[in-house]
Amino acid sequence: MELIQLIIGGIASGCVYGLVALGFVLIYKATEGVNFAQGDMMMLGAFVALGLVNSDYWALPFIPGVLLAAAIMGGVGYGVDRFVVRQIFGQPQFALVILTIAMGFVFRFAAGAIWGFTPLVLETPFAGRSLHFGGVIIGYEDVVTIIVTALLTLGLWLFFQYTRIGLAAQAASQNQMAAYIVGVPVRRINSTIWALSGAVSTIAGVLYASKGAIDPNIGLLGIKAFAAAVIGGFGSLPGALLGGILIGVVEPIAARYLPSGFSQMSPYIIMLAVLVTRPNGLFAQIYAKKV
Repeated sequence: MELIQLIIGGIASGCVYGLVALGFVLIYKATEGVNFAQGDMMMLGAFVALGLVNSDYWALPFIPGVLLAAAIMGGVGYGVDRFVVRQIFGQPQFALVILTIAMGFVFRFAAGAIWGFTPLVLETPFAGRSLHFGGVIIGYEDVVTIIVTALLTLGLWLFFQYTRIGLAAQAASQNQMAAYIVGVPVRRINSTIWALSGAVSTIAGVLYASKGAIDPNIGLLGIKAFAAAVIGGFGSLPGALLGGILIGVVEPIAARYLPSGFSQMSPYIIMLAVLVTRPNGLFAQIYAKKV
């Protein structure tokens, strides 16, 4: 029973890692760039939701507050691409890495300046409620996390497979100059994908906040999410989710049954093992570039 309890809790935690990893993959699929501020966007989205739901001034109902927070962070993502990332358009990818790392520090400082560095709790309608199956106890927050993550992953996969914007984003990532020539609005597409990534990160932040307190340093969760994206394969949305779940399940089992310290190292041990054996990830979708 204990092992089952650990696995279920690990799946829920892994879903949060997977959602942040989806943000990495969304931007990579559209631009072949990596946003290392993704974890900090998740953190900022969680605080925006907290400000809208818990604030005495706003005090919005939970779901409208979360949706508004996702919309606000979508606007932040759009603005980051439009006014910051676009300024280094055409520069080496390393420039984007440095830029997004710096943005992460800015987001962390901004959150600390507004909400402080003391851990805060987001009030949710399912806090403290649980389901009982024999000796296994499943919190409502875990159930909601798993269901929302599955629906979001499916929706994003369908978006990239069957919508004009999703197909245009993939075409732009294959060859931006060729996409320009055939009339694809590459810059607008990229900004839209950044906005979508910001909204998804906000949902991840809210789900994380439903399981405990939040502070500006939770943005460092992005490091584990990056490992999840690498494990799953950077071009694969389902792979990012499954990579997150793998990390989420291994962590509590390692903490319970292995010596101290293995739990913290386990995501990176798995990532190294995958990179050595399958450099493109467990669920990579590798296609030849089309010109």
